[in-house]
Amino acid sequence: MTDMRRTVLWVVFLASLFMLWDGWQKHNGHPSFFAPPPPKAVTNTANGTAPASSAPAPATAGAAMAAATAASAPAVGEKVVVTTDVLTVTFDTLGGDVTRVELPKYKAAHLDPSLFDPLLQAVGLRKKPEGDLGSTVLLDAAHGYKAQSGFVGTAGEQLPTHLTPMTLVSTDRALKDGADALTVRLESAPVGGIKLVKTYTLKRGSYVIDMKDEIANTGDKPVTPQAYVQLVRDASAAPGASGYYSTFTGPAVYNGKYHKVEFKKLDKDGGDMEKLDIDKSAQAGWVAMVQHYFASAWLHNDAGAREFFVKPLAGTAPQQYAVGMVFTMPPLAAGASTTRSDQLFVGPQEENDLEKIAPGLELVKDYGIFAVISKPLFWLLDNLHKAIGNWGWAIIALVVLLKIAFYWLNARAYTSMAKMKAINPKVQALRERLKDKPQEMQQEMMKIYRDEKVNPIGGCLPIFVQMPVFIGLYWVLLSSVEMRGAPWLGWIHDLSVPDPFFILPILMTISSLFQVWLQPTPPDPTQAKMMWFMPLAFSFMFFSFPAGLTLYYVVNNVLTIAQQWIINKRLGAN
Repeated sequence: MTDMRRTVLWVVFLASLFMLWDGWQKHNGHPSFFAPPPPKAVTNTANGTAPASSAPAPATAGAAMAAATAASAPAVGEKVVVTTDVLTVTFDTLGGDVTRVELPKYKAAHLDPSLFDPLLQAVGLRKKPEGDLGSTVLLDAAHGYKAQSGFVGTAGEQLPTHLTPMTLVSTDRALKDGADALTVRLESAPVGGIKLVKTYTLKRGSYVIDMKDEIANTGDKPVTPQAYVQLVRDASAAPGASGYYSTFTGPAVYNGKYHKVEFKKLDKDGGDMEKLDIDKSAQAGWVAMVQHYFASAWLHNDAGAREFFVKPLAGTAPQQYAVGMVFTMPPLAAGASTTRSDQLFVGPQEENDLEKIAPGLELVKDYGIFAVISKPLFWLLDNLHKAIGNWGWAIIALVVLLKIAFYWLNARAYTSMAKMKAINPKVQALRERLKDKPQEMQQEMMKIYRDEKVNPIGGCLPIFVQMPVFIGLYWVLLSSVEMRGAPWLGWIHDLSVPDPFFILPILMTISSLFQVWLQPTPPDPTQAKMMWFMPLAFSFMFFSFPAGLTLYYVVNNVLTIAQQWIINKRLGAN
């Protein structure tokens, strides 16, 4: 039994060290052991315009779109900036794209690269933010992150695409006092006989932008247009990403089932939907680009046939990726006109709000395989916050409730550890006396365990049972944008960023070492040293962990120590 425990601990220890090293490599800009090397840069077109392959490629209209987008688009358009109470949006008259979105309510001061001190950067420590360094930016043309839309013809017609020049017809640059919405209206000249008027509506307090397309066939022939919407992004990590923990960044498709697509998977399989294991067609669904805390998504909540695509874009440097939907519209007769609508969500992954916007949209808040545990834990944490009014105290209350729920299970584990600590002098004396007779030593040790009614692994099993709950709560605290900018008390002004004075990480280290002291000393001297070293190795990572996550571990450690101390004292093992 002792050998098995030793083997398990060594495996855990070595795996932890390897993951720590891999995280350190990523933190310092080196490729991860688990990821392929970044793709080589590809020289873009000389005039800076998007290449033909940057357009979506529906099966029946790929050639037509390629011809349309390669035609004669200018390199730049006019930038139109409008603001509401929750969004600052930049529109480009080149195609009517959304090229930049800022979220004024989500300050990004702590993510600004200028805050990194060269002397502290090696260990991921940041200087204390000073002043307001601006809003969080999601869509950003500087990093190739755009929301685009347009039309292609099923018979090869050139229609208005996301590279067609448009003219700003009307807009208010800011949401007026007392107004509930503002509109941005853009108009194209006829292309292939089709004139497009694109109207965006931004509403007060909403992260959803309504888009209405009005198309008129000014030609003398009927046209069957295909509408497309797409999000384009490079593979760069989200601002503020840590080298010690990671959340999913990349495209996602919802067609009744939620699909995440890793960038490295797209590099390997291209846009082959069969290899990506995604059904290409559906009657409902949406597409998104996901990152830590935030997401953008094209939504079309009306039932109707649509085709999904997700692929790397050829000829882009740095490499960019597109995810989108294509809708085949009814034939449009000469002289006729029609309209269609989509919605663009750009905002935080606030779980309760996402559920109301579109079916399944809450899935962009990614809990991974622990969603079945994490969602109830978030529900409980959210209700505690509503009752208490402070996310820090809600975290503490949740840990207390979990400790109460697992009290008797933990009591069994700590009782087993206390008994092991009590008989440890006997075991040490036995090892010293029979150190040259390992087989006899094992037999005598098992006899001691039987006589004292001690299970050597009894302290481990209850912990393994609780592990999924602890991991589920870890993902709740790591993924919840509600922690962003949420204060606790005193020096903790934002639970989503590291403790600026490292008080919580230091308390975490001290409490972890005290836990080791309370536990029975392993008979093997090397194993005993390892048990003392492991808390120090893990504590190193907590200096870059969000304060809310560290607070959870500190409170959990303190309550564990209290329960273990009481049990040890009762059994005379202190």
